[in-house]
Parts: sequence; C-alpha cells; structure tokens
Amino acid sequence: MNQITSITDNIYWVGVNDRETELFEALWPLPKGVAYNSYLIVGEKVAVVDTVKNSYMNSYLRNIKGVIGDRPIDYLIINHMEPDHSGSIKAIKSEYPNIKIVGNKKTLNFVEGFYGITEDFHEVKDGDTLDLGDRQLKFYLTPMVHWPETMMTYDQQDKVLFSGDAFGGFGNLDGGIFDDELNIDFYEDEISRYFTNIVGKYSQMVLRAISKLEGVDIQTICSAHGPIWRSNPQYIIDKYVKWSNQEAEDGVVIAYGSMYSNTEKMVEATARQLAKEGIKNIRVYNVSKTHMSYIINDVWRYKGLILASCTYNTGVFPLMDNLLRFLENKKIKNKTLGLIGSYSWSGESRDRLKDFANKIGCEPVHPIIEVKCAPTEKEFDDCAILARKVAEEIKG
Repeated sequence: MNQITSITDNIYWVGVNDRETELFEALWPLPKGVAYNSYLIVGEKVAVVDTVKNSYMNSYLRNIKGVIGDRPIDYLIINHMEPDHSGSIKAIKSEYPNIKIVGNKKTLNFVEGFYGITEDFHEVKDGDTLDLGDRQLKFYLTPMVHWPETMMTYDQQDKVLFSGDAFGGFGNLDGGIFDDELNIDFYEDEISRYFTNIVGKYSQMVLRAISKLEGVDIQTICSAHGPIWRSNPQYIIDKYVKWSNQEAEDGVVIAYGSMYSNTEKMVEATARQLAKEGIKNIRVYNVSKTHMSYIINDVWRYKGLILASCTYNTGVFPLMDNLLRFLENKKIKNKTLGLIGSYSWSGESRDRLKDFANKIGCEPVHPIIEVKCAPTEKEFDDCAILARKVAEEIKG
C-alpha cells in the first residue's frame, strides 16, 4: 500500500522502482535505478495506463488491487509497447480477462507480435476519445517518440497528460514521486542522459509532438519513467525543446583513446590551453574507462567537441569508433569540432575522425593534428593553437 500514491482524486500511481537492473536496454548504465510508471484511472469505468516490466508484475498487481480491490478493470491503455512498459500485459489480461486493450493500429500489431494476443482490442486514431463515464480520454499519436506506435493519453477532466516515454528520465523515485517533492537538480543529469541516450535521435519527432500539444491545458505530466510533473510541467517541456534543438552551453568535451599515453599527453595540453582561454566547463573522457552514455550526454550539453585517437590495427581505436558510430546515430550536430590523430606506422585514425566530421556535417577547426609516434614541441604548439581557435568559436 505504501507504493500507491494519489495524483488526483481519481488517478493513482501504481508503478514500481527497479533497483536491480544494471543496464537499461542492456546498454545504458543505471547507477540510480529506474522507475516504471503505471497509472490507474478510477471513475465510472476503470482504466490502467501502461504496465511495468514483467519481473515486477506481482508487486504491480498488488498495487492495483490495493486501489480497486476486487473491482474489474475495463481498459488497458498502451502508450508504448517497449517491454519495460508492456511486460505485464499478459498478467493483466490473465487477471482481468474481460479487459479491453486500447491502442493504435501499430500498437495492436506489436501486442500480437510480442504476446500473441489477438482479441479484445479497441483501436484508436489520432484525436479519438474514450468515454469512462465521468471523464473523457483523448489520444494524441506521437510516432517515433521513440517507437513507431508511441502515443499520449490526455485526461480532459483532470487535465493530466500521460506522455509515455516523452518527458521521462532515469533514476528511482526515492519516496517522492512529484517534482515538488524532489530535488530536481539531483535528477537533472539522469533526465538529460535519458533524453540523449534514448530519445534524442528522434528530436524532430519530439518537437512535432510538442507542437501537437500546443493549446492543450496540461496541469500534470505523467511520464512512463521518472518524476511526475505537477508543480511545473512547463519545466520539462522547455527542457525537451532545448535538448531537441541541441541548444548547447559553453564548454568542451574532449574524448580520447590512448594506448601508451602519447595521445593522452596532447589531450592534457589541449585541455590546459582551453582553460587559459577562459573555458571553464571542460570534460575530459577516456573512452576506455567512461561508458559512452555519459560522454554522449555531455557532448549533447556542450558546444565544443574535441576527439583524439590513436590508430589501432590500421583503424581508429575501437572504443573511439564505437563512440563515433553512436554519435552519428544520435544525429549530433552544430558542434565546434577539433580532431587529433596519432599513429606509429599506419595513420588511419585521422581518416576516420575526418569521416565522422563529414557525416555529422561539421567542418573541423584547423589545425587537424596528426602525430607519428610521440608528440614533439611542434605538436604541443598545434594543440595550443587548436584549443585557442575552439575557444574563440565557442565564445563567439
């Protein structure tokens, strides 16, 4: 019962915290865990919005019964079919066999594909409503935020938007679940990391979804992950607009791959010169030590990006290549970009770095540095020149 929280007189949070999973989507670290948010609307008819990961279905069902007792559920509304939200569909269907599954055409195809359920569907289209007797729910289709079937559900009575993965974030809800109960500064990095790691690739679709909601009176945002925004829902909307437009802050991320410290020495020289030029936000990451999740988050945050890599087996250092491919996939853009390559007997690292610049549409700042074996005073001087020019562009 302690996990059940009233959002309004008729809407309840019945979600769960996951403090065990180490990697979200088997890829992104969860040092602070993650919440799977599910919501129960109790009116003349009862509807549940999204479910939770299947490993938590028992406690999830207890939460539901703690609110409605033996009362049946009329509708299961599915905003998003990713299994961290849809994983308990079969359990809900088994417990409430007469429940109607509400989703759009693409949703229902996924329901059959993942769980073999082929009946008791109620298909909705963009702008459709569902009558719960004492309230109307309206549906907004928001495809590719961040799967093709994603949609949002709006309770017109209580002015609550159930937004699916949009406006969500990593991190457990440690006691408080509302924005005014939490230190949002503590959560902000996890919220932005969720955006940049999961949703950012689809920024244009996020902006399209936000545009679709213009004019809708949203008093509360209930996302599928992270805090519920009841005190200041505009805060998270504004953040998503800023991040989707890749509006970056003054600062430089330096990501490097170095086997025997020669590349690292040039990184240190470059970082020092950036500081001399007045750049205070400098984030230096060794790609062999720091998970790319955190590097991607700061690359999104800051205007400057300097990439430095040794050559490895006639190619760029593999972990640097991994980062480059993910940044390309995330459609990173508008960066002040510096490149540093090194090699002993084969110089392909610089070629891959230049290829990356071309793919993201950024003209690198010159000089593009390449050193054979160990750096000399000339290369260190070039690092200082590169840092000076990067700083000048960032400061305008």
